[in-house]
Amino acid sequence: MSKNLSIDLAYDAPIAAVSGMLADAAFREEVCDAQHALSRSVAVTGSTVSIRYEQAVNGVPGFAKKLVGDTIEVHQDEIWSPDFVTGDLKLTLPGKPGSLSGTARLAENGAGTVETVSLTATVSVPLVSGKLEDLILSIFKKALEKEHQVGKRWLAG
Repeated sequence: MSKNLSIDLAYDAPIAAVSGMLADAAFREEVCDAQHALSRSVAVTGSTVSIRYEQAVNGVPGFAKKLVGDTIEVHQDEIWSPDFVTGDLKLTLPGKPGSLSGTARLAENGAGTVETVSLTATVSVPLVSGKLEDLILSIFKKALEKEHQVGKRWLAG
């Protein structure tokens, strides 16, 4: 089984500005900092983005605490089109029983841009996989919302 999430992030900026932001390592580092990453490593090479970060895990339900632990390491790999308008996303959690994969797409919306991120969470733990998939999607939805906040400030500055 797996569970899906789709979220639209609207920016008051043209596609070129939003794609430029997504291709900027300094922006990605600022997002990690805003998400209170304990450690981070960001590399942007051509149309490939590689982000490695570790986060403290807080407020995890008891059933998941044993599987998740106190911190979680995330390997986020994105392969974008050369213009950073469409991308394939893969997030793995080394040593944990889950992963996320999906897409990101930018589209014009009047004078602004909407980034649509669609993710599928897959966990291979019998009996609790659905609950863990919900938990992972919830955590990454919050992470995307934080990235959106940072992005709106970045584009306004």
